[in-house]
Amino acid sequence: MKRIASYLLYTLLAALAAAALAAGGAWYWAVHHAVGMDAERIDYLIDPGSSPRSVARLMGRAGIRMDERAFVALARVTGRDTLIKAGAYEAQRGDTPWELLERMANGDMTQTRLTLVEGWTYQRIRQALRDSPDVRQTLQGVSDEQLLQRLGAAHDSPEGLFYPDTYVFSPGTADFDILRRAYHAQQQQLAALWEQRDPDLPLAGPYQALILASIVEKETGHSQDRGKVAGVFVNRLRLGMPLQTDPTVIYGMGKAYQGRIRRKDLAADTPWNTYTRAGLPPTPIASSGRASLLAALHPDRHRYLYFVSRGDGTSEFSETLLAHNRAVSKYILGRP
Repeated sequence: MKRIASYLLYTLLAALAAAALAAGGAWYWAVHHAVGMDAERIDYLIDPGSSPRSVARLMGRAGIRMDERAFVALARVTGRDTLIKAGAYEAQRGDTPWELLERMANGDMTQTRLTLVEGWTYQRIRQALRDSPDVRQTLQGVSDEQLLQRLGAAHDSPEGLFYPDTYVFSPGTADFDILRRAYHAQQQQLAALWEQRDPDLPLAGPYQALILASIVEKETGHSQDRGKVAGVFVNRLRLGMPLQTDPTVIYGMGKAYQGRIRRKDLAADTPWNTYTRAGLPPTPIASSGRASLLAALHPDRHRYLYFVSRGDGTSEFSETLLAHNRAVSKYILGRP
């Protein structure tokens, strides 16, 4: 009996030693052994509800090589199997299985960014969303009217409704979600600035301020001229003069615009032709940044009614048509 008891004891001790050795080896593998990588950095996307096994297989297809069964066991033994969060992640050369698992359990996701530029039209914004490999496309076949309904926008056109800024997001974010953020950012910005506007502006509401700001945005990129340019348009609105601004004509021409405006284009009536129609056009013509919104709501006070580009980004302002024609002769026609 003693011999049998000793044998069983030795067997048990050997099993415990083997288990401890295996556990130690597994822990060393998890904590100190870097996974195989097909590149220095690999991005991968975890879908909602993914199991540790499906995560391991997905990482393998992405080029992150490790023992699938060992990773699943590690996740279950440590309780991380129920904590893995959906999202975009990045693996770097030198990462261990434990570091990858902890990153997913803590939701330490990678992020990317997309910049919507001041002065971009709505169509240019949509193109940027389509061109980004990190944006999930969900708006194919969705009309502008349907998009506006989903946004809860009470306007007939999406033009100018999206705030130009840099948006940080996780890869795989839907195009609509980015547009919704940009829409709410523009609404909040516009509402706050409208409350602080100058008194007696010839603007019927915040939307008209957005229209005017979009024209200022397209007319000048020189920060010190924005207030003056806005002042010219406000002066004209007060006098009932046509705004006569080329960017609105270009917008109304659409795809027919090929880089220059001809005399017949100025005479061709469209809702956005401010040569043939008085007042503001029916919609913005581009996305306006904060500086242009501020200029539209706090225009410089002066008596200028005209301006022309000097060719260096700045503008020459005039109070009379005679002085304006002289400026055009000098800066546009090159005559002394």
